[in-house]
Amino acid sequence: QVQLVESGGGSVQPGGSLRLSCAASGSIFSIDAMGWYRQAPGKGRELVALISSGGSTNYADSVKDRFTISRDNAKNTVYLQMNSLKPEDTAVYYCNARCRDSGSYVLYEYWGQGTQVTVSS
Repeated sequence: QVQLVESGGGSVQPGGSLRLSCAASGSIFSIDAMGWYRQAPGKGRELVALISSGGSTNYADSVKDRFTISRDNAKNTVYLQMNSLKPEDTAVYYCNARCRDSGSYVLYEYWGQGTQVTVSS
């Protein structure tokens, strides 16, 4: 069993910054890709950013050049630095991780509980 615990959400004015963190713990042998998704009211969940175990990254076009995803493999933690925030970035942000179980070595996908990000003046 693996738990993903997110932190760092909150309210900010347009143009502001926030940093999200997500720490994975439990029966982990290794972690493959980690990422952030978001879901705005009345909309489906969408990919924000992904980072591979080797550090390769992918971003949604809407956040390129504003958001930066990074990870600390020693801490099993992924971060999302969000700059130049816009009202349309308002959503619940979910952490995602694909973890290989330390006992069976089977790869499972896990989700965090979500953290609210609100951008408003």
